[in-house]
Amino acid sequence: MADRPLNVWVVDDDQSVRWVLEKALSQADMESRSFERAEHLLEAIAHAEPDVLITDVRMPGMSGITLLERLRTSCPNLPIIVITAHSDLENAVAAYKGGAFEYLPKPFDIDEAVDLVRKAARKNGHAKSDAASAGQTIPSLIGQAPAMQEVFRSIGRLAGSSMTVLITGESGTGKELIARALHEHSPRANKPFVALNTSAIAAELLESELFGHEKGSFTGADARRIGRFEQADGGTLFLDEIGDMSPALQTRLLRVLAESEFYRVGGQSSIKVDVRVIAATNQDLARAVKESRFREDLYHRLNVIRINSPPLRQRRADIPLLLNHYLTEAAKELKAPAKAIDGGAVDMLRGYDWPGNVRQLVNATRRLTVTAPGTVITTEDIPPDLGGGAASQKATQDWTRSLASWAERELSVKSGPLLDAALPEFEKTLIQVAMSQTNGHRQEAAKLLGWGRNTLTRKMRSLHLD
Repeated sequence: MADRPLNVWVVDDDQSVRWVLEKALSQADMESRSFERAEHLLEAIAHAEPDVLITDVRMPGMSGITLLERLRTSCPNLPIIVITAHSDLENAVAAYKGGAFEYLPKPFDIDEAVDLVRKAARKNGHAKSDAASAGQTIPSLIGQAPAMQEVFRSIGRLAGSSMTVLITGESGTGKELIARALHEHSPRANKPFVALNTSAIAAELLESELFGHEKGSFTGADARRIGRFEQADGGTLFLDEIGDMSPALQTRLLRVLAESEFYRVGGQSSIKVDVRVIAATNQDLARAVKESRFREDLYHRLNVIRINSPPLRQRRADIPLLLNHYLTEAAKELKAPAKAIDGGAVDMLRGYDWPGNVRQLVNATRRLTVTAPGTVITTEDIPPDLGGGAASQKATQDWTRSLASWAERELSVKSGPLLDAALPEFEKTLIQVAMSQTNGHRQEAAKLLGWGRNTLTRKMRSLHLD
């Protein structure tokens, strides 16, 4: 492969996507061949096989997922990169289950796509397991922002596995939804999923809650109790807020993870279980280990694979999608007519920081369903505590007032020019925020800023942000 250019085939019904990929691959010294339909590619692949294949998901005739299934048998070692504009969890998992090397949502960064082709060629088409069904979905786990696409990719990569996973993220970001998705797309999908918020149970009761107890083992133990580990046998146990667990229970949990057995409280016989543990926390466990608040060996046991559940302020592009989804859900729940939301109100809510994350947004949709007087929610219906009305005006006034104070101070010590000093800092701040919002994806960040990707790259270089 090193003696000749990489041969990359592209199948996509969108001519513009084919053209862009052909041009980028050519500039990267790769040979390419394009097809408008999956059927045409199958005819060609019977006579020759590329080094890497890039395919769309939704196309006329045969879909990309069906193509993956066909090629998994006829070309098992062919690395396949799936691209799609319909970037949801179901497509991500289906792509990985079908044997995809990687899943790339549109619009994609062309440099990232070319890098993926090189990685795919080096890996020589490492196929994913298809142990579980890809047809199940978790409807509330939705999003198209780059941060959520990374979550979907992680779930897809783990679809055939029962590995221990640690989910990190702020409260209200949907960590339990991610855990449920991991379970539903695992070989344990038809076994129990048991969830326990460890911080919601009194410390003296948590041991019994986890491991169960024998009758008479303590005052009030009038009957044998089966704990959560036994309830989850063969399936998945989700332990939320694991960072709040006491040191004594951390030790017991470590033994269960290491030996897959435990004793009920007051019990004499060990109990063997087969449980996949998924833990979640809103704390910095690495810091807790340094401060001796969390066992280091337990941390490493839990932190086999880590998935970060992004805060809502880092996936603002998903807010319109989430608002429409949860407004519909709120209407069903409250048995009320579903309300639409206009563009101004959406923009106002997209600009809000959502300290309570998706959980707060869900409650906001219930509230607006009840309080908004018309059939369409407008900016006038958004309360101040959600960034509406006076709160929105105050935020604008605060930063413009700060800018005015800075300008006055600058002019008090020198005569200017003000813009030469202000513009670089202004642009640097906006670039840093946009890059943070998009998890470093330059094409998405450029779109947020209203620039082209080349402009953003040039600005970052001149501002020493590379």
